[in-house]
Amino acid sequence: MTIDATDRRILQATASGLPLAARPFAEVARWLSLPEAEVMARLARMQAEGIIHRIALCPDRHALGPVANAMGVWDVADDRVRDLGPRVAALPFVGQCSLRPRHLPGWPYNLTAKLRGQSRAEVSEHLAAVDALLGGACRGHDILFSTRVLKKTGMRLTERRAG
Repeated sequence: MTIDATDRRILQATASGLPLAARPFAEVARWLSLPEAEVMARLARMQAEGIIHRIALCPDRHALGPVANAMGVWDVADDRVRDLGPRVAALPFVGQCSLRPRHLPGWPYNLTAKLRGQSRAEVSEHLAAVDALLGGACRGHDILFSTRVLKKTGMRLTERRAG
């Protein structure tokens, strides 16, 4: 699995996403002065070789309308968290659910989940639903609301250093 200079140019041109166009690969090809078929063939080959894992739509939720996001954090009993975590992750309003190490005394939480809704009130209702699901295994929780997007970028290529 190797990439040549042309592959690298294609990856760099698409690192921040494909252009919003009827024929996005034709647009990338135009940028790079390449035939559209070559861009598509190279991307398909890189995907088949595992250099690219997938080409997928990643909508910018903030650009799509009013969306509230928050990170819910819970202190769940260690003997129950591996059982309850997957149940939390399966909720339709939950994304990026993770088991995390506690950092005592300041951070007692071991379960985190991104909660999504149309308003802070809706996200707070989701937090209450997770609390209900966790029941007595939950010893505490907090919610950290997103106020802005700090960084949202695609893959970045770097040169490998010999060593």
